[in-house]
Amino acid sequence: MKTRFAALAAAAAIVIAMPAQAAEKGELLHDANVTVNHLKSDPAFATAARMMRDARAVYIVPHLVKGGFVFGAEGGSGVLVRRNGATWGEPKFYDMASASFGFQAGLQKAELVFIINSQRALDGIQAGNFKIGGQAGITVATLSSGAEGATTARGGDMVVWSSGTGLFGGVAFNGSAIMPDKDKNASPTMGPEAAALRANLATVR
Repeated sequence: MKTRFAALAAAAAIVIAMPAQAAEKGELLHDANVTVNHLKSDPAFATAARMMRDARAVYIVPHLVKGGFVFGAEGGSGVLVRRNGATWGEPKFYDMASASFGFQAGLQKAELVFIINSQRALDGIQAGNFKIGGQAGITVATLSSGAEGATTARGGDMVVWSSGTGLFGGVAFNGSAIMPDKDKNASPTMGPEAAALRANLATVR
């Protein structure tokens, strides 16, 4: 298992080195806030808002980049914010990475918001080395703008909203690993960018 996650992390480094990755905490928090605003303007937001009111946490990836030719890699930095009753807690930082092999070509950039509905899903992510689709009993659903997607998304431990463009037909999440960024999490996350993100999440009704 450790070898596989090391391979995923190494593969994702190829993509994370591309432009549009937020290297600094403040910039990543700012971009996460922008992604929340984009979610709010999406037709699927009404459904997302209902789920977020009861969510245990949200994991926001402002810039997921996926690309490759034959060998593919996917990566991005994200922000995890836990709910504390009626408010939202201190943001923490987690990286998302995956790798695949097969005939493929293209480049896709996407924004993601994971609505984490169950405690076991949140515990799995916080424990580190969480693999989407590989954690027993944890279901992941995708939220779309259509009525069908909005209906079927209700039952997942994690529900993913995404907005992206590119040559890939869509973003596949199964097999992706979510790992803590120990360097960014080494010190408390305070400041105006963190406060703005928490305040924006608090306006979701």
